[in-house]
Amino acid sequence: MSQWVSGKITEVNWWTPSLFSIKVAADVAPFQAGQFTKLAMTIGDKRIARAYSYVNAPNDPVLEFYLTEVEGGKLTSGLAELEVGASIDVEAKANGFLTIEESPQRDVLWMISSGTGIGPFLSILADGKVWDKYQQVILIHSARYNNDLTYQDFIQAHEKLFKQFTYLPLVTREEPEHGLQGRITELIKQNAVADYFNLQALPENSHFMICGNPDMVKETSQLLQELGFKRHRRSEPGHISVEQYW
Repeated sequence: MSQWVSGKITEVNWWTPSLFSIKVAADVAPFQAGQFTKLAMTIGDKRIARAYSYVNAPNDPVLEFYLTEVEGGKLTSGLAELEVGASIDVEAKANGFLTIEESPQRDVLWMISSGTGIGPFLSILADGKVWDKYQQVILIHSARYNNDLTYQDFIQAHEKLFKQFTYLPLVTREEPEHGLQGRITELIKQNAVADYFNLQALPENSHFMICGNPDMVKETSQLLQELGFKRHRRSEPGHISVEQYW
């Protein structure tokens, strides 16, 4: 049975008219970067809970979550109305295996995300364990428009601090200000992603962590398997780890 704790909203940040993040003070159990928990509210006469990844590092006392206001969404419509000082329930124990601790030792780590699926990767970057485990760390974030490519100050600061880190933004519905235009699957098929990093192909000694839109997660995972990479399991180390909690 889930154990819930009461949290207080300490900050609300609207990145775009539909993308926002909230910071919450709550006494949750220790978690690993990349994991998710659940947020819950009572709306009308119904209690509604949904899973969201932690954006903050595990040692940060303030919790952060990155959200999309979905039109007609049962929970996000309520979350979007929260103000500083409001209460929200947080599941105390985190879940999920999209973590550095669960990932195999490889040369290159690819963190592939779309939309708010970038959240767990921001937590992993902030946590810092990734820098000791991988020689090269690549964050790919796909969004519809340039304005949807959020957390730029955080990302740029890490690019300056860690020479092994590279960020590749993808935009699907307009010309990109930086990075590439197109869906991640098509860009991999066209070898455009490899070309961007001056590679002939995606390195064999790579690990891929994928989080975001369920269709993107499924299609990218299938494509990588067609290219010879294997799903990662504890019993059989592979190359692909995914997170789908909606």
